[in-house]
Amino acid sequence: QVQLLESGGGLVQSGGSLRLSCAAFGYRGYCMAWFRQAPGKERQGVAAIDVDGTTFYANSVKGRFTISRDNARTTLYLDLTSLKTEDAGVYYCAARAGLFCPGDLLNPGTYGYWGQGTQVTVST
Repeated sequence: QVQLLESGGGLVQSGGSLRLSCAAFGYRGYCMAWFRQAPGKERQGVAAIDVDGTTFYANSVKGRFTISRDNARTTLYLDLTSLKTEDAGVYYCAARAGLFCPGDLLNPGTYGYWGQGTQVTVST
């Protein structure tokens, strides 16, 4: 049974930084991503990482966020820097079953495993 557990969210001032972590239990795949959801808005892809470690980012976070994982593929990270108020929301870790990562890795509909989310609040 796959379980994803996020941590690291919190309150940060605009311009500040956070590191989110996602501990993956029972997961043996390669395709993982971070999504966020603001109140009243749809869940959107933020960053993803595929089989060979290639990373993908939403345009709104390029150059500010960095996705990474440990060599054992048991923990996924998201480093958030230069945070803006519009970055606030619940951040979710997601993973796909299987050994390949076809299609749009920032599409939430392509992920079957989800964590419970961690709240990021950005103050002015």
